[in-house]
Amino acid sequence: MGQQPKSDFPGGSRGRVTRAGAAVRGGTATAEDLSTIEIWRAAHRHVLNTFQGILRNRTRGTEVVVAQRHKRRNTIFDKLNRFPGMELARMDDVAGCRLIFPSTAELYEFRGHIHKANFNHTLKNQLDKYDYLKAPKATGYRGVHDVYAYDAHSEHGRPYKGLLIELQYRTFYQHAWATAVEVVGLITRSQPKFQQGDHRYEHALSLASEIIARTCEASFSSHPTLTSEQLVEQFVEIDGEIGMMAMLRALNSADSEVSEKKNVILIFGGESLETRTFRDATDALRELFRLEKEHPGQDIVLVRADSAEEVRIAFRNYFTDAGEFVRLIDEGCQQLVPGKTRVRNRRRRA
Repeated sequence: MGQQPKSDFPGGSRGRVTRAGAAVRGGTATAEDLSTIEIWRAAHRHVLNTFQGILRNRTRGTEVVVAQRHKRRNTIFDKLNRFPGMELARMDDVAGCRLIFPSTAELYEFRGHIHKANFNHTLKNQLDKYDYLKAPKATGYRGVHDVYAYDAHSEHGRPYKGLLIELQYRTFYQHAWATAVEVVGLITRSQPKFQQGDHRYEHALSLASEIIARTCEASFSSHPTLTSEQLVEQFVEIDGEIGMMAMLRALNSADSEVSEKKNVILIFGGESLETRTFRDATDALRELFRLEKEHPGQDIVLVRADSAEEVRIAFRNYFTDAGEFVRLIDEGCQQLVPGKTRVRNRRRRA
């Protein structure tokens, strides 16, 4: 067989996709550029379906939660602006599968099995490169990521060869923390996930990560040198300034009906959550792109999971549900400093 024609690559070619991304970054994107990006982005659905099938087969009968998601268009554009040297065609988390485990030991055991799996898809990173359990981020983020390049020898799979997908591994405790970070980003003007806005939220959440790591997983996060007393005192003090825990306690989880259909579009409108469900993935993707064009400022995401409960667990941030995080912090503070009054329901100060 001859060399794969460039036209087989979604969007035309890697170079064409990268140029379209550069145009978005420079504010000169044309309708053709945006169309190129959408074709390329949509192609990742095939890669997602392939990997989620592999992962579900290997987690069947376990307590591991598996979900998949397409990176939102606005999030892609924001990332291009935050990383000026990034080429769009090399962005490795446009497609993502999230796996949530009961324990760190189970996480690493499963990851080891995946690394030894007999498939053609290529692991692109060194084992420890994205291991944020061994080296937590300064923000307190803990988890492990792997990036794979899709490979296939069939005629049907050939156009997707080389597209990247990120596998994201977390425990339920790490996921509770990450959910709180997302929720704070949704309901305040700060983005602690990206170290933007009021940095007190970022600092409070990094301390919270340390509390959860010590009390739930006998580990450490981004403040390993603090004593238990210092850790709790600093958290209570900064929370007294920003009222983060009171804000999270006051949230009401969205009362939205997620059906047993496999594909769910979540539309967060600030005060409410709207869901749209689809049996067919193609119909769901078409509706996602339509909604994004009509409502460019809204937070809209397409997710896939096997059940309504799995959608809620894996994407709790869209249901503004940080209840598990609040419980873990309350119990963690008491465990680290017995007799200490729990983090108070203080009102946010002016």
